[in-house]
Amino acid sequence: MRDEYIGVGLAVFGSFIIGSSYVITKMGLGDASERHGFKGDGYEYVKSPMWWGGMITLVVGEIFNFAAYAFAPAVLVTPLGALSVLTATVLGAYFLKERLGHLGKLGCVLCVVGSVLIVANAPAERDIQTVDEILELAVQPGFLLFCLLTTIFTLMMIYLICPQHGTSNPLHYLSVCAATGAISVMALKSFGIALKLTFAGSNQFTRPSTYLFAAVAVFCIAVQMKYFNKALNTFPQSVVSPIYYVTFTTGVLTASFVLFQGFNMTSVIETTRLLCGFMIIFCGVYMLNYPSSNKESCRGGEYDFELVPGGEVRDDLRSGEGERGQEGG
Repeated sequence: MRDEYIGVGLAVFGSFIIGSSYVITKMGLGDASERHGFKGDGYEYVKSPMWWGGMITLVVGEIFNFAAYAFAPAVLVTPLGALSVLTATVLGAYFLKERLGHLGKLGCVLCVVGSVLIVANAPAERDIQTVDEILELAVQPGFLLFCLLTTIFTLMMIYLICPQHGTSNPLHYLSVCAATGAISVMALKSFGIALKLTFAGSNQFTRPSTYLFAAVAVFCIAVQMKYFNKALNTFPQSVVSPIYYVTFTTGVLTASFVLFQGFNMTSVIETTRLLCGFMIIFCGVYMLNYPSSNKESCRGGEYDFELVPGGEVRDDLRSGEGERGQEGG
């Protein structure tokens, strides 16, 4: 029981650090935009010390989360990631002057409740003891198909959707983060098992699969962080962090179910709760994104709708008559 308390404590502390890192990173991107002209493309943000502070803080938080899994089961650790959303929202309101409307607050709560329902009713994953055992599971047709579909989806988002519509909805950028994050977590889990076995006396660094998992994890994390920075630079942190939490958690659970062949529900009650969790998440994400349409015509003019958290809308009427009226005034 004591180990579980240690795991929960590490997860809670890690979630607070991760939530803080979102705000620090957002401030760093703002600093890069003002000083170096960063507009969402390129890597000018690496010139900002504050951005590096956010990234270092994020890494520290993830280390605490990674350590928590060594002491407590995933069913206790994973839902506590919702605390990072709450931390980021509170700190964002204070430091970034962001404001959540009533719909946004309700959407944030629904996202957290739905994610907790999914994790609490998820089936236990298989107990893995060796790297070779994970490699054997990874080359099964089911997970290979999952990786293929994930790769196709990610490439379509990166090269077709995001360049055209990335700035209209945070889900475009964050879906890339979720897809690559799902693969990166499975690779990191495998590499973590290799480290644990090595420390226990069985050297896993003589096996090529250990280096393969490490390379996949590094590549996926690099893509994940690039598009996470794009989302933070384009949209309010109070919108990005809840959606990122929901999509990332869902992607990781899906990858885990497929890799460890764990989606084997025997209880109708647990299945119903799982489905309810997904429905609650979908409602929460919709509330956080409402309204997400960027343009709507009205009386021959054109309204530009800016995404504001919690259903608040800022619009500017752009019409020929309006412009002429201003010129005449």
